[in-house]
Amino acid sequence: MEKQQATSYRIADLSPAERPRERLSRLGAKALSAAELLAILLRVGVKGENAIQMGQRLLQNFQGLAGLHQASYEELQAQHGIGDAKACQIKAAIELGHRLAAQSPDDAPTTIHSPEDAADLVKYEMSALEQEQLRVILLNTRNRVLQIKTVYQGSLNSSQIRVGELFKSAIRRNAAAIIVVHNHPSGDPTPSPDDIAITKAIREAGKLLDIDVLDHLIIGRGRYVSLKKQGLGFGVLER
Repeated sequence: MEKQQATSYRIADLSPAERPRERLSRLGAKALSAAELLAILLRVGVKGENAIQMGQRLLQNFQGLAGLHQASYEELQAQHGIGDAKACQIKAAIELGHRLAAQSPDDAPTTIHSPEDAADLVKYEMSALEQEQLRVILLNTRNRVLQIKTVYQGSLNSSQIRVGELFKSAIRRNAAAIIVVHNHPSGDPTPSPDDIAITKAIREAGKLLDIDVLDHLIIGRGRYVSLKKQGLGFGVLER
């Protein structure tokens, strides 16, 4: 009786059209799945699991890229097949993305045309925060970003937030408008009644100071909510 050939799990045994590196060079990085991009970093898998499958396992164990972003070096290293080198490669790649996302507006001037533009400036970093944080994006008259300022960190509710604090930097920088952003560490960006109450209070203060409050964004895991788009806290203010 012939001995059955063992199934091979090596990337090299995939057809060239299926190999992550070849797909990236041919189609560009955006065409690859997160698991394939991780496979390029990991290079090789372990017995019974190729690098793509290892990438899929990591994403499953950490519940996606945001969880992988939050994972500590030690947590990565504890995963089967992830030693010092692979843990370092993953953390280094994530940190590069973090630094790009956090690049100073002075280095890369940005004009905000939509809620998505504003969310793109902060969502990579803020979606991975373990505590609530409130930031203010300061804009000039052409909606170009002047500064992104962290104002509060910790549990946020309408009784704790002093609305005047949100406008201090805006006044110093002579900002024409602001966008308020905060995160929900739970990953669910659904606005709470407190979020809506805070938005109304901020808009009322902005009207008195002649600083437009363009939006209030809530960042969750992999998604965000624009309170203005949903019509929450952005009704007509009394004159």
